[in-house]
Parts: sequence; C-alpha cells; structure tokens
Amino acid sequence: MAASPLRSPAAAGVAIAVVAAATVGGALVFEHGFGYVPCMLCLWERWPYYLGAPLALLAGLLALRGHAASKLLFVALALLFLGGAVLGAYHAGVEWGFWPGPTSCAGANAAPTSAGGLLAQMKTTRIVPCDRAAWRFLGLSLAGYNALIALGLAAVAALATRRLGRGAPHHRAGSASQRS
Repeated sequence: MAASPLRSPAAAGVAIAVVAAATVGGALVFEHGFGYVPCMLCLWERWPYYLGAPLALLAGLLALRGHAASKLLFVALALLFLGGAVLGAYHAGVEWGFWPGPTSCAGANAAPTSAGGLLAQMKTTRIVPCDRAAWRFLGLSLAGYNALIALGLAAVAALATRRLGRGAPHHRAGSASQRS
C-alpha cells in the first residue's frame, strides 16, 4: 500500500513535486497550446513551482534517507508556496478589482525599443493586463486556482515538516529496527 503524502515526508516530497510540475505544465499548455498569453504577474506566479518541484524531490529523497536537512527544505517549501499563494491571491484580487495591480502590468513595459521598429513592434506586441482574467472556471481565474494549489502545497510541506519534527516512525531513535 502506498504511503499517504500526509503520513510520510518522502511521499510528501514526491507529491509536492508532481503537483508543482503538473501545475506549471498546465500553465504552459494554456499558454502554448491554447494561446493564452500570460501577464507579468502570471509569469511571477510560476517561479515557486519552477523552484519548488526539484526542491521537493530533494526534500523527499533526504527524508527517505533520514537526513536532517530534509526538514529545512520542507520549511523552505512551505514558505515558498505560501508566498506563491499570497501572490496568486493578490493577482486574483487585482482581477476582481479589489486593489490596483502594478503599473508594469498595464502594458507600460511594452513600449517600443526603437523608432525604426515601432510599426513592426506594434503589430507583434500583445499587451496583457493583469487586471483581466483570460479564463475562469466556477468563478475562479487561473490566479485564483494558483492561490489554492500553492496554499495546498504549502500545507503539505508544513505537515511534512511537523512530521519530521516529531520523528517519522522509521527514523525514531530506539525504534525496533534500530534495536536489533
């Protein structure tokens, strides 16, 4: 029987890595497969997943080997994905008009780089504002789903940290396997 990500820190690391890779993979499919051009905040929201997937695999491997550094990595993962959740919630709030987004998200960074290429650049530049959700499902935009997924990953990493803090059963000093 496979270990639940909530019971085994090693399984938590693998689960976090798989979900992180699938999440950013889904964003890339929306972008390259369906033509949804990401805004600046969308691109920033991907960074916790790019960093978190390999870190989670490493944390899981170290936890499997009983290495103390795994706890530190799970703490870092929890903070990384918590930051991602906050960024996703901020972006969703910008889309709903609860607060203004950064000025660079309104297309200010799409200014032409030279007078000679102005017309060509105007034809190819697609300004994607951060305050408009390109896609919604059940009332949530991709930024909203990102906030929920990142929050869930932060929770799994925090639970793995807590589990390591108490000592996973197969790593406790004085366990039956170590006494024999």
